[in-house]
Order: sequence, then structure tokens, then C-alpha cells
Amino acid sequence: MKYTNLPHTDIEVSKICLGTMTWGRQNTEEEGHEQMDYALEQGINFFDTAELYPIPATKERYADTERIIGNWFKKKKNRDKVILASKIAGKAEMTKFIRTTGINRDTIKQAVEGSLSRLQTDYLDLYQLHWPDRTTNYFGKRGYKHSINDHWEDNIHQILEALRDLVREGKIRHVGISNETPWGAMRYLEESKVHASLPRMITIQNPYSLLNRLFEVGLAEISHRENLGLLAYSPLGFGTLSGKYLGGRKPENARVTLFPNYNRYSSGAAVRATQKYYELAQANGLSLAQMALAFVNSRPFLTSNIIGATTMDQLKENIGSIEVQLSEEVLHSIEAIYNEIPNPAP
Repeated sequence: MKYTNLPHTDIEVSKICLGTMTWGRQNTEEEGHEQMDYALEQGINFFDTAELYPIPATKERYADTERIIGNWFKKKKNRDKVILASKIAGKAEMTKFIRTTGINRDTIKQAVEGSLSRLQTDYLDLYQLHWPDRTTNYFGKRGYKHSINDHWEDNIHQILEALRDLVREGKIRHVGISNETPWGAMRYLEESKVHASLPRMITIQNPYSLLNRLFEVGLAEISHRENLGLLAYSPLGFGTLSGKYLGGRKPENARVTLFPNYNRYSSGAAVRATQKYYELAQANGLSLAQMALAFVNSRPFLTSNIIGATTMDQLKENIGSIEVQLSEEVLHSIEAIYNEIPNPAP
């Protein structure tokens, strides 16, 4: 395994992070425990979860993923071996069963304490805002369009104050953002610069893959100049970059087969790009999944690459990508495909 540091800290994390959002829906608790056992054996010490998981989110399964992880900690008694990240859900139609108000002092405190209880731990190493309350472009929206119905009032100072208090209480160690825009990232960073007592956002968990490199447009420079580390999610684009859906295939129990509305990476342009990347991987003796993950692993702004798997074979292949070094020829060919079909999946 290879390791990096969480920016602005001495906390060493594996460059592959274990994603957990299928546990409790596509995976049983036993399977989740098996994945954590194997990941830890392979040197992965960084796990990412959220109160929203498993996905798709439902009232009946709310926060079951955190409970599965908490039961594993209780059984294994190894909380000290894991750098643990979780998230508070933002305001949205799909989260009305969690809370009807947005992210504020009260909801942050409630969410953190709920996560700590379910995870059976006294602290979280990284606590993230899952997505912004304000109306902006995330979750597959390509560009920003102002809405006259956006009545959001800037509460970033108050959010950072609430997070600061939880840091002081020892319940969280560091904070991060997710599904955030360049404006939002800089707004948080500047607020903590102006007010030294407020915690600094150290990571940003956004989508990044061969099919979605929009992070490079504005956020990569921020990552470099502000040392804001990317935690890349969906590096395989809901599994499409394994190639398993090519040719119109619908593998049994696969995410897009089970949940066809998860079509963010399934547009015509995305399928054409995936086919080209598949052929490139094949021509170089690589699996498409490992080439796609190795590409993400190679990015200079990456702190950790969040993988997810529903089978042990997938997990082993994904973790194995850390040993794959892409040649300059392959990287050049990837850029050629990207220039032909740039960012087909927002």
C-alpha cells in the first residue's frame, strides 16, 4: 500500500480509501465485515462512510452502514487502526426523513452524536459536509444556474463555529467538504483564514474519474495552492469503468442494473468514451478497472481514492490498482481520448 497525509496534519492515510455505501443494501453486514478485514490486511487504514448510507437512501435503512462499521469495531476492538471519516447529509428532497432543516449548529451536533453512537466510537478523524445546502451544481449538474427560489443565507461562519466546538470537545479531529464548487471551497477556506479560531477544511470529496475530470477546471488549482486534498469518489463511475455494462449488458445485482436512475455515467458519450478506454486497457494488458483507478491514483492533487465493491473479487482488483504504474504511452493515449470526448459525465 502507498500512503499520503491528510493535508495540514501528520495523519497518514492509505492512498486507497475503503468506501462503504453499499453495506446494508447491496451488501450484508457479514460481507461488509469481510471487506473491512481484507482491506485492513492489505494496508488500507482509511474508511469513508456517511449517515446517509446505504445508497439509495431510505428511512428504513437510514444509517445502517454506520451501524455495520460500529459492530465491526466492537467485535474487532481495532478502532485505533482506522482513520475514520463520515458526513452530515445536506438538505434535499431525498433526506426529508433525516431532517427538514439544513446544515446548522443544531443539526451538526445531532448528526455527529448520532454517528458516534452508531459507529461505537468517541471520535471521528474527519467530518465532512456531504453537499451544500445552497442551490448549486453537484450530483451530475454540469453548470451553475442561479435560481430565484434559492433563499440561502450565508451561514458558513456559523457552520465552522459549530464544527470548531465539536473539535474542542474531542468528538471530531478535522473537517472537510464534499460535492463542493470552487466558490464554496474558497469561501470556507477564506473564512478560516480571517478567523483563526475556526477549523480549516482540509479535504474535498468530489467525483473524479476518466469520465469526469471537472475537478481539474477550477478545483485542482485550489487543491495545489491551498493544500486541499481530493478524496476522489466514483473513480469507476458507478462501476461503468469496469466495462461490465458495455454492449448493453445488465449484470445481475450490479448497481446500475438494480437502480437504473443512477445513469450519471451512462450517457451515449460516456459509453463511447468507456469503449475507447476499454480498448486502450486491453491493448496494454490491463483491466479497464485497474487502468481507471491507476489513473486517479496518479493525480498530484489526490489524497486518497475511494473505492467501493460489492464482491470480494472486485475489492481485490480495486485494491491491486495501487501497484499499477501507467506508462507515458498509456497516459498520452488517455489524454487523446479525453480530448476527443471530454467529461461526458458531469
